[in-house]
Amino acid sequence: MADWDLRFMDLAGFIGSWSKDRSRQVGCVVVAPDNSIRSIGFNGFPRGLNDDHDARHERPSKYLWTEHAERNAIYTAARNGIPLDGCRLYLPWFPCVDCARAIVQVGLSELVCQEPDISDAQWGEGFKVSIELLKEAGVRVRFMEPRGG
Repeated sequence: MADWDLRFMDLAGFIGSWSKDRSRQVGCVVVAPDNSIRSIGFNGFPRGLNDDHDARHERPSKYLWTEHAERNAIYTAARNGIPLDGCRLYLPWFPCVDCARAIVQVGLSELVCQEPDISDAQWGEGFKVSIELLKEAGVRVRFMEPRGG
């Protein structure tokens, strides 16, 4: 495992700590082939929304209000005119199907992430689809446990 992998996965974990999500904090780093950082993201409410409403943090409502770290990094890059084609994404989790589609659509070539628990009652079936989708689209997936994970 390359030192860069450790650095970027650690950074994704740190960025996740910025999330105000009360049950799961996830961060993401998108990196160019030359190891320059192209974008970052963490899970949370869209820009300008009040994230102090307790009801918005309760399941299942939180799923309607919260954007995932991967898509936040992708949206931030788009907002700033930064191309992500051929880049890799670091994530101390595994992408849901919506995020997997976004990863494919923006041309990310590699995903470095935590191995999914396909037996997870909530996310497992979706992880199976994400795995198939990423593989079919030719996105290289490497599994890496976050430090302390």
